[in-house]
Amino acid sequence: MKFIIDLIKGMFVGVANVIPGVSGGTMAVSLGIYDRLLSAISNFLKDFKKSIKTLLPIILGCAIGILLFSKMIDYLLNNFPFATAMGFTGLIIGGIPMIWLRMKKGYEKEEKKSIGLYILVFIIFLAISIVLPMLSGGSDDGTVLTANPLLCLQVFLVGLIASAAMVIPGVSGSLVMMILGFYFGIIGSINKFIDAVLAFDFGKIMNEFLILLPFGIGCLLGIFLISKLIEWLFRKFPTATFSAIMGLIISSPFAIFYKIQQENSMSGTKLPEIIISVVLFIVCALVTYRLGKTDEKEAEAA
Repeated sequence: MKFIIDLIKGMFVGVANVIPGVSGGTMAVSLGIYDRLLSAISNFLKDFKKSIKTLLPIILGCAIGILLFSKMIDYLLNNFPFATAMGFTGLIIGGIPMIWLRMKKGYEKEEKKSIGLYILVFIIFLAISIVLPMLSGGSDDGTVLTANPLLCLQVFLVGLIASAAMVIPGVSGSLVMMILGFYFGIIGSINKFIDAVLAFDFGKIMNEFLILLPFGIGCLLGIFLISKLIEWLFRKFPTATFSAIMGLIISSPFAIFYKIQQENSMSGTKLPEIIISVVLFIVCALVTYRLGKTDEKEAEAA
């Protein structure tokens, strides 16, 4: 049962990573799997069996979420932008009580306490998360990637940078890819790879594989390197780290609505969709809250 629950949570994280402005790291924190995920990645070589047991369902779910949602994203954003934004905002907001509880526990354990410093850290990272979506400018919509040595190096570096951002709660890896000008190109390559596999078109499979492989290697390397840094921050400065995360998470709804409004206007949203979107927000918030509480109970029992 735990495998299935972690698989579902991984799917939510994967889906979050596809939406510009939505943070996969935030989703992992909200769902209560962030610490386990971070620890498993950081100690992968030291405790291989335990890490694999933790990572397998989450990574598998994440891959399923990315593959499925990369096909659905255009339809949902083009037809239901407001509902999509509300759903993801609900998923993020629902995890705040668990994050607050863990920040409070970390604060109570610390010997040296500086509320002023924690508030400053919170405000700084709140501001960063609000400013970051505004830096993307125009999109790279319509970009088609063709495999060649220079492009392979570029997508490797994009994967390295974007995946490092994906691990940090409140920072959207897909938004970073959009800023770098590779978001729609990579999404297009994933969709073309799926289509080529289904059509048994080996020429197209190889072209998209040569693009996605270096991107994937860059992602894995970036996740591993940044996980080590964040684990060290949690160990040395837990309350300050959680304050930064809280700032990034609370400002995430702004990033979500800003990017979706920029790419897919919500101005035509009608009352029935608004009502459905509010219900969706509440349902998603409750789902995240319940999943987070389940993981918290499991952690206490372990």
